[in-house]
Amino acid sequence: MAKKIRVLIAKAGLDGHDRGAKVVAAALRDAGMEVIYTGLRKTPEMIVEAALQEDVDVIGISLLSGAHMTIFPRILALMKEKGLEDVLLFGGGIIPDQDIEALKRMGVGELFTPGASTIEIVEYVRSWAKEHRRGVTASS
Repeated sequence: MAKKIRVLIAKAGLDGHDRGAKVVAAALRDAGMEVIYTGLRKTPEMIVEAALQEDVDVIGISLLSGAHMTIFPRILALMKEKGLEDVLLFGGGIIPDQDIEALKRMGVGELFTPGASTIEIVEYVRSWAKEHRRGVTASS
């Protein structure tokens, strides 16, 4: 029996707006993935520790605070330190195009901006898992 894709969705930093993160978490869950939502105001350390404890395949970060050029690199560094280089880190929020390109060059996966569809996000995670995880599925 295949293991479901496990996704951790987190709100990093001082950003208190979590509607988008909850919508994405629900869409991924409805698509058959196991989703862990950490809640608001998590530090990069808390996020990576939760990802490690929950044995996730994917970490999704929602950022609307403008701290993306600080938080994503810190999470990547902690993931490397903890041996989570094989875990996908993707995100979404209000991120300028030039910063999206810089973050992708650092190793962040897709970054979804306002208006992205949940279908697009689900398909991205499924596609990544199909390519990088054997025996993992997004449906029951």
